[in-house]
Amino acid sequence: MSTTDPAFPALHGRPDQGWINDPNGCIKVDGVHHLFFQFNPDAPIHGNIHWGHATSTDLVRWTQQPIALFPREGTADAAGAWSGVVAFDGDMPTAFYTGIAESEHASQVMTATSDRTLLEWQQESHGILGMPDEPGIGAVRDPFLFTFNSVQYAIQGAGYENGTPAILLYRCHSMTNWEYLGPLVTGASGIARDWAPAEIWECPQLFEVDEQWILMLSLWNRDDHALDRVVYLSGELSEGGAGLKFLPTAGGLVDSGNAFYAPQVVAGTKAEPRTLMWGWSWEKSRPEASIHAAGWAGVLTYARQLSFLNGALISEPVAEVTSLRAGILSDGAGGADVPVNERAFEVVAAGAAELVMVDGDTQTVVASVNAGRILVDGSLIEIFGADASSATERAYPTATSRFEIHAPESTRVTVHRLAL
Repeated sequence: MSTTDPAFPALHGRPDQGWINDPNGCIKVDGVHHLFFQFNPDAPIHGNIHWGHATSTDLVRWTQQPIALFPREGTADAAGAWSGVVAFDGDMPTAFYTGIAESEHASQVMTATSDRTLLEWQQESHGILGMPDEPGIGAVRDPFLFTFNSVQYAIQGAGYENGTPAILLYRCHSMTNWEYLGPLVTGASGIARDWAPAEIWECPQLFEVDEQWILMLSLWNRDDHALDRVVYLSGELSEGGAGLKFLPTAGGLVDSGNAFYAPQVVAGTKAEPRTLMWGWSWEKSRPEASIHAAGWAGVLTYARQLSFLNGALISEPVAEVTSLRAGILSDGAGGADVPVNERAFEVVAAGAAELVMVDGDTQTVVASVNAGRILVDGSLIEIFGADASSATERAYPTATSRFEIHAPESTRVTVHRLAL
């Protein structure tokens, strides 16, 4: 069970059992952060997708709430309540999500409403939007809402049948009356093709941070289905064409690790001025038999704060993560291997350092920094370099393994125990 599984990320607020994937509907209401996520409560496999729900007042200590959205027999979400967002329609919190009835190639945008507690939801029986009248489109999903020049718009991720990814643009005349305006950008050529090669762009996020517009894309390809690359395109958003134009001018990786996908971004508001992001880390490097034995799969990262500096998108853990520090395990110069027998800990290195998993005579380097922080919670490893780099990795401790910190004598290393 997860309570005894040394690989279980106990500080990251996921349910003890079941499958989770994409973060959804992230929003702060009346001082409470709400984090929804794709959730199969019955098994550690993708299927029977609901929306799970957790809440926090400090971004690091999470309380599981009742399941928010359910797949319902005979409706447009019978095969799954897939990813989306939560926004206000007037005074009413409203979820906008992808409903799957039989095939992901015939999805609908579905809605559900709640009060300001966001604890009980009323799902509508019919969608507000089906597949667009766009020749050659093979798949559409993951609605995202944003405002430009005081006008409400929405986008969805998509892919053409010929293998070209696209972002589809809608004008929201009301929150439930969307007009399709056409592709905002495609991956057919230029910077978008070079940085974001994919068959479908999933979980698109279009937002402004530090006066720079960012389009964030999760890259889906049928052949490898790797789900481990998320990129951003920085560029110029302007009025034009059928509604808006987005001209990419540069690109980059959101996270350079092998275990980060489908993030959701919450642009800054009066209630929460920071631009926040959560990502999904899945168990692709863990044997299937081990996943089923453990009974859980998938975890969301710590909340990260985004900024745009010197032409690059930067993510770092929110400051609240330091409140999990519960004592210093080691502090001093490197040169000797430092064993760590804790499920959750933080390494702060002033120079080069490696995180090594030791099991018997086998030693495996699972993370490294030239200088920076390594946050470990069970099998989840989040790495933040002093050079503004970030990477998410997975490594699975067992009853016979341990972590060690290896660093040269010239590097000062502090190891903090983390606890709720």
